[in-house]
Amino acid sequence: MSLKERIQQDMKDAMRARDKARLDTIRLILAAIKQREVDERIELDDTQVLVVLDKMVKQRRESIAQFEKAGRTDLVDREQAEIADITPYLPAALGADEIAQLIDAALATTGASSIRDMGKVMAELKPKLQGRADMGAVSGMIKARLG
Repeated sequence: MSLKERIQQDMKDAMRARDKARLDTIRLILAAIKQREVDERIELDDTQVLVVLDKMVKQRRESIAQFEKAGRTDLVDREQAEIADITPYLPAALGADEIAQLIDAALATTGASSIRDMGKVMAELKPKLQGRADMGAVSGMIKARLG
């Protein structure tokens, strides 16, 4: 069963359980997937669906930061609930040691020696880390190694 099929099945389960909050989040997920499919005129595979989910989580984290600054705890709670509904579809997060090992391997593979080679290293790591690590943090780790 593909990830998209699993999400669709979970939508049906949420409908049966009358879980409105979860159902709303799953509908948002499916709408984002469908939008990308229509825009690009393709059928998304699991890897591409992970990219969409990862982007959704990132957007919600950014929203939480803004809502906290504005003192809107009601909106913070809603965004956190949506993140909780999205994260089960993402693969398990990698630890700092595992990320460091992948960075070392990417540096060796690409032969990167300066900050100018950052793009090569990120291109090597992105498919391996998509949805499993915060790419902003990974970028900082790479800059520290190359700088």
